[in-house]
Amino acid sequence: MNVTEEQVAAGQAVYTKLVLRAYDLVVLGVSNRFIWKCPTQRLLEHYNLHVSANHADVGVGTGYFLDKCRFPSSTPRIALIDLNQNTLDFASRRIARYKPTTYRRSVLDPICIDEPKFDSVGFNYLLHCLPGSIASKSVALDRVKALMNANAVFFGATLLQGGVRRTRLAKRLMHLYNKKGIFSNEADDLDRLSTELRKRFTDVSL
Repeated sequence: MNVTEEQVAAGQAVYTKLVLRAYDLVVLGVSNRFIWKCPTQRLLEHYNLHVSANHADVGVGTGYFLDKCRFPSSTPRIALIDLNQNTLDFASRRIARYKPTTYRRSVLDPICIDEPKFDSVGFNYLLHCLPGSIASKSVALDRVKALMNANAVFFGATLLQGGVRRTRLAKRLMHLYNKKGIFSNEADDLDRLSTELRKRFTDVSL
């Protein structure tokens, strides 16, 4: 599948300043619990378990998890990487106390940043917004892996269509989001995701 620049832009263009102000309430407060059936607290626990003091977040959203999680250091090194300047600005202001560095980059292209590599990388709610099949858009995993130290941890969450239970409302909302180009996960399933992760990482848990 050939991916156009318009398709790449569509997946992140929805995150306007207005949308970001409502995101925590609508997505983290309502959608996660009642539609996707993955409460935000569970995702936060995931961060608490895996985040390091040398961390990069790719696809940063509002910065909620970096704001709320427990870092193993009071002065973590944090890099924020996203294609959308609105999310970078929003998240960096939210965690300004940590003095994060920000990079406007596409994860479908090589991520060139002049920094040491990282011990943990968060990749949350990004894969289902990237256009293409799981196999084609998993090039993003290669781009991110290039930023990681040898024993670094890669973690995150995505929304799948196959191999997982979905409510009727979740199916309807995913269909709508795919139609609008916000999501691009019609062919995303658990088996394909597992295959792509295991090609790149030695210890995979889903």
